[in-house]
Amino acid sequence: MGDKAHTHPGAAGRATAADHPPSVRNVVLVGHSGSGKTTLVEALALTAGAVNRAGRVEDGGCVSDYDDMEHRQQRSVQLSLVPVEWDGIKINLLDTPGYADFVGELRAGLRAADAALFVVSASDGVDGPTRMLWEECAAVGMPRAIVVTHLEAARADFEEMTRICAEAFGGEDPDAVLPLYLPLHGPPAPDGHAPVTGLVGLLSRKLFDYASGERVASEPGEADLPQLDEARSMLIEGIISESEDETLMERYLGGEQVDVKTLIEDLERAVARGVFFPVLAAAPAAEGARQGLGTVELLELITRGFPTPLERAAPRVTTPEGAGRELRMCDPEESLVAEVVKTSSDPYVGRISMVRVFSGTLRADQTVHVSGHGLTDRGHEDHDVDERIGALSTPFGKQQRPVTHVIAGDLACVAKLTRAETGDTLSAKEDPLLMAPWDMPDPLLPLAIEAHSKPDEDKLSQGLARLVAEDPTMRLEHNQDTHQVVLWCLGEAHADVALERLRGRYGVQVDVVPHRVPLRETFGGPAAGRGRHVKQSGGHGQYAICEIEVEPLPGGSGIEFVDKVVGGAVPRQFIPSVEKGVRAQAAKGVAAGHPLIDVRVTLRDGKAHSVDSSDAAFQTAGALALREAAAEARIHLLEPVAEVSVLVGDDYVGAVMSDLSGRRGKVLGTEQTSGGRTLIRAEVPEIEIGRYAVDLRSLSHGTARFDRRYARHEPMPAQVADRMREEVRAAS
Repeated sequence: MGDKAHTHPGAAGRATAADHPPSVRNVVLVGHSGSGKTTLVEALALTAGAVNRAGRVEDGGCVSDYDDMEHRQQRSVQLSLVPVEWDGIKINLLDTPGYADFVGELRAGLRAADAALFVVSASDGVDGPTRMLWEECAAVGMPRAIVVTHLEAARADFEEMTRICAEAFGGEDPDAVLPLYLPLHGPPAPDGHAPVTGLVGLLSRKLFDYASGERVASEPGEADLPQLDEARSMLIEGIISESEDETLMERYLGGEQVDVKTLIEDLERAVARGVFFPVLAAAPAAEGARQGLGTVELLELITRGFPTPLERAAPRVTTPEGAGRELRMCDPEESLVAEVVKTSSDPYVGRISMVRVFSGTLRADQTVHVSGHGLTDRGHEDHDVDERIGALSTPFGKQQRPVTHVIAGDLACVAKLTRAETGDTLSAKEDPLLMAPWDMPDPLLPLAIEAHSKPDEDKLSQGLARLVAEDPTMRLEHNQDTHQVVLWCLGEAHADVALERLRGRYGVQVDVVPHRVPLRETFGGPAAGRGRHVKQSGGHGQYAICEIEVEPLPGGSGIEFVDKVVGGAVPRQFIPSVEKGVRAQAAKGVAAGHPLIDVRVTLRDGKAHSVDSSDAAFQTAGALALREAAAEARIHLLEPVAEVSVLVGDDYVGAVMSDLSGRRGKVLGTEQTSGGRTLIRAEVPEIEIGRYAVDLRSLSHGTARFDRRYARHEPMPAQVADRMREEVRAAS
């Protein structure tokens, strides 16, 4: 690894689908926002000959972050696939957003990939979310490597960053995180910073100079050897300690010289097994250069050290009914199993689905079975349908390059799958199958919207349906209590992207309105009311009188109606009418327009007329009686309370608990978990946590996460209730 002085390959600009799974590598690039993932993807594409200059394809567009919205926001907001070819290997580079709001795109990239490149900025270091993501990858055994970028920054120090990475990612075995190359510095600039112009290979003991814009191999100078030999010894010991040959360490310590070829083979196996994590350096190509620093070394690592799709443990597969199914995964001749990892819309082509084929072969114009997971709680419909797919293609920037088929282990795009959504399974029509879904975070930031005009109102429903079909981390809610349309998002940036897509892709203008939580009302004590509905306007009149008593009940009791009429004061046929009127008025509310709950209404007495009494008259009388009772009683406003669980690093526990108390929260308990984290359980009024997804991220520097579920409604403090009533009066 790192021994060959590559030149520009002949397959420039023609990244073609591999014919066999061993000739494919699926690699996801992850790291915090601004770490340089997209720049690195474009540098790799340039070195592999897939673009004609840094980051550009033949039409002048970028290969990653090509969407106009990404240009405006100046950051990645979606998963991008950039296929390149190196030494006869097709490499699918999956560029993911680094901002926390787009973690759904990141998780889709992890699902589609077989290995991960963690991109770390030498000027920013390793942040908390990146450490957490490393732990997630470690839990599933995903092979990983680390790429240090921004070495041109002032005070950038590759050796120090390597130490930081070993500390952050090495866990109990920091010797498993070691560099394969050391940077070679050129003459110092006027500010004293010496730019990195090349790399020294620790195993090959070769110098690779990029100063000319292309990689040139030579021998290191005598002055470089002491530092080189010390780092080389550490690397060799790290590789041998992870070797499957248990005698190798003993032989090495006994003074035996281990062959470089053996070391490289052991290194490649250790990387593929996910037990050794090499650190490399990379930088984009200078203007007019054909290779960026470290890009050849990275491509060699990917093709020779990262696993093939055959080595990946595939997700569980069942029939749509849930019965287990055994398949030879990553076999092009097996039954088809593919998964939609991303859905997007193109104004000219329509819906485009990025798919990862896990088994079998997907062919253009094939009829497939689409199985959905039925995420109805997020606005996604359940479905099991047959669809004829359109053209197959591999994306490259804004271009779609046609292909005839996609084999197991590869990725491609499918046009015109009108029903398939992100997370759905594509399988053979005659053999329907379903893959276990991957974990997605719950969207916990509400965005209440209204159509801007009548034409927008007509298009809003279809636009929202398309939006949630593309993004499983977005949940659509039509709240029956507040009558609001609510998009639940992961954060403010996620919400901004949703609004821009509604406006730009689907031509729907919407207004953002304050989100309302579903409040309730109840009686604070017993009360009585008399409903009198007597009218005479020619012909049959209206006559109904009823007397009721109302008393509060424990939370969760709902509305209880009791008939205690004696002597037939209210004829039996009209008692259900009174109850119907009472329940209808309770649903409308009796004070501030919120539904009335948790009361017992007792019908005590009343009067009827032999001619003028009717069902409608007694319904009206029942409603009037409840309103009169409410006018004489103390009405409590009830607010929903959520049970909140916050998983946070121990360093931030005090700040989080203090913040919860400031939100009128009641901490129920704490529990120590692994990785230096604490689980805090609390009950908090929902009106206080509308923006908690944003505030918690700021409070914990992006390292905490939380979930919430409805617990109950309980009385709102008087001062808060008075403020809410004032807001209602002001709005009306």
